[in-house]
Amino acid sequence: MDEQLLFENIAKLRERVRLSSQKSHYRPEKVRILAVSKTRPAADIRAAFGCGLAEFGESYLQEALEKMADLADLPLVWHFIGPIQSNKTRPIAEHFDWVHSVDRLKIARRLSEQRPPDMSPLQVCLQVNISAEHTKSGVSLEELPDLLQRVRSLPRLQVRGLMAIPAATDDEQQQRAAFAGLRLALERLQRGAEPGLDTLSMGMSGDLEAAIAEGATLVRVGTAIFGPRGG
Repeated sequence: MDEQLLFENIAKLRERVRLSSQKSHYRPEKVRILAVSKTRPAADIRAAFGCGLAEFGESYLQEALEKMADLADLPLVWHFIGPIQSNKTRPIAEHFDWVHSVDRLKIARRLSEQRPPDMSPLQVCLQVNISAEHTKSGVSLEELPDLLQRVRSLPRLQVRGLMAIPAATDDEQQQRAAFAGLRLALERLQRGAEPGLDTLSMGMSGDLEAAIAEGATLVRVGTAIFGPRGG
């Protein structure tokens, strides 16, 4: 995409984050921007890095691995944010820095077993089905504490927090209610002797203001950076 447009988009996004953080009395640097780069060419990621972004989210494994090879000269932080199939865990464990979509113990075990010992622990978020949608991935709020306890015992993983993709809505109050549910779940876990949890991965291009208002520490943004997919 046009590099000047990309620069302008990122500047506008940073201003949205700054204003939303200021309104909610948070420090803007508390909120990290994860550029969702799935379906985007390596050239766009390289240009976004040149504009100051360093963390990129991918959902399609083979596409991601090809881009990682093309961009190996850059100090990028790679996040896997898509659904995880059992037969894909090894390359995810071997190539990514973060995984946001852990919602089953089986997947967590495979990631732990397959994480190379010479790499730092894989940073993971547990995905919560905060809106209780039958079509969405994620652990239920009721099952979350047990899953956390089991995943935290795995040696090559470090649980950092929670991730959710709430039901789509344009109603800001509904958006905030879903994000508040995830924040309260994290706070309950923190009070239960889980002080190391520091990440709330929630909010995208269309609802990041509501997410930041409810305490997001990482927003996953694609369209507001790169434009509509295919555009």
